Amino acid sequence: MYDVLLVITNLPDAQAAGQLAQRLIEERVAACVNQLAPCTSTYRWQGGIETAAEVPLLIKTTRAAYPRLEQLILAAHPYELPEIIAVPVTTGLPAYLDWVAQETNTLKE
Repeated sequence: MYDVLLVITNLPDAQAAGQLAQRLIEERVAACVNQLAPCTSTYRWQGGIETAAEVPLLIKTTRAAYPRLEQLILAAHPYELPEIIAVPVTTGLPAYLDWVAQETNTLKE
């Protein structure tokens, strides 16, 4: 059996987000990446409160593909400490979950 994950990260602009999304699909560590509309993030960083425009990505992958996906995000990400959060998908359309596993080369045959 495989475990599907929803991974969330944010990038500073649409170009960086689009490039990362394309790379993750090309490398087959993600089945689908949704690039969302820019948002405003407010956070505490190095003792101060910061506000920045960011472009969220919702990445569908599997637990087996996650380590390589994380490496690719870290290598391409411009932030010193990028947000990379993986949320387990506990329920979903079985055919879709199968597709995610197939596209990330993690479907057990």
